[in-house]
Amino acid sequence: MSVDATAVIHPSTVIDDGAVIGANCKIGPFCLVGPNVTLGEGVELFSHVVVTGHTKIGPNTRIWPTASVGHQPQDLKYAGELTYLEIGANCMIRESVSINPGTTGGTGITRVGDNCLLMLGSHIGHDAQVGDRVVLANHASVAGHVTIGDDVIIGALSGVHQFVNVGKGAIIGGLAAVVADVIPYGMALSDRANLGGLNLIGLKRRGVDKASINGLRASFAEIFEGDGTLKQRAQKARDKHGDNELVSDVVNFLLADSARSFLLPKSDD
Repeated sequence: MSVDATAVIHPSTVIDDGAVIGANCKIGPFCLVGPNVTLGEGVELFSHVVVTGHTKIGPNTRIWPTASVGHQPQDLKYAGELTYLEIGANCMIRESVSINPGTTGGTGITRVGDNCLLMLGSHIGHDAQVGDRVVLANHASVAGHVTIGDDVIIGALSGVHQFVNVGKGAIIGGLAAVVADVIPYGMALSDRANLGGLNLIGLKRRGVDKASINGLRASFAEIFEGDGTLKQRAQKARDKHGDNELVSDVVNFLLADSARSFLLPKSDD
């Protein structure tokens, strides 16, 4: 066990041999830190937090009471093999959140990026790859093998099906069931989610210029309407708007390999 001299640890907390506790960590009452856990500088566990498994937590991340971080995956095929969990810096992991490590059937590691907010009761499953500045609202669930891009917002009580890819800057409405890939900057809406348009508010909040947004809006209509297959229309949009980085993000997402289909706008029929 390696505990930095500046760490403050409540006497009721259990730190297993082998754990590494960084400088200026604060660990409140009745927490458990497992033998293969590394807490970066300034990490704070408020109380009744369990961090176990082969887990690394980045600097200044804070974890609220009753969170379960690093316990074995919720996968019946898991047989105790060595897998990992990495959580980035400056995350806020609220009450009763659960995050599972990877499996050998996937990448072997679950990753959560920097500056993420995981609200009460949210869940990140095994082998998920979550980008930076991602927000999971209360009780949102990300299944195993899911990829979430940067700056994604997932609404309360929504669920993302295993192997789905959610592109950067997308927003998923509350109570949505997302069973297909969501394009970058897209909006996924309704209980059986459809592509309800673009997350224009999110782009404006991040200071994206108006011309780029207008180009993305034009390409959206060209990609999801008209003749030809979806990939053919995406290629045409790339030829027409190739200098627009937002359009390139969407087109590259659509042309990449996917284990699922793509979320589409709701048909008028």
